[in-house]
Amino acid sequence: MKILFVCLGNICRSPLAKAIMVDKIRKKNLTAEVDSAGFEPFHRGDPADRRSVEVAARHGIDLDHHVARLFTARDFDRFDRIYVMDSINYSDVMGMARSGEDEARVDYILNLVDPGKDLHVPDPWYGGREGFENVFKMLDTACERLAEEIDTKNKSQ
Repeated sequence: MKILFVCLGNICRSPLAKAIMVDKIRKKNLTAEVDSAGFEPFHRGDPADRRSVEVAARHGIDLDHHVARLFTARDFDRFDRIYVMDSINYSDVMGMARSGEDEARVDYILNLVDPGKDLHVPDPWYGGREGFENVFKMLDTACERLAEEIDTKNKSQ
């Protein structure tokens, strides 16, 4: 499975989701590819926000080598699932979808925890350390559900 996480700038939420998911894949010995992207060109090429790096490190996860990139229409060809953090990201991704098949790949990440509720992962930019920790917990729970799904799928094949 190939998974893409998307947020606005690709410096806070989506790189954190990617790092969490990569860690779970490694620990559970699963097979999956993971990446992240954003829509804000201002951050293209930037590292992850230092607060995301710090919260990841506190949980034993490395986020030091992240480089922000932009979401492109080619991502629909490269990824099986595209998880967004909020309704703005959802609209941005769906606005680039070329077909119903592309649209079917897109969902809110928190729908993994609360299906169909389209809940948002808040942007922690102005939330301080506590905001980043809260986002980490939300993403960790969602990524755990996704890892369990991948593991179940792999065992059934």
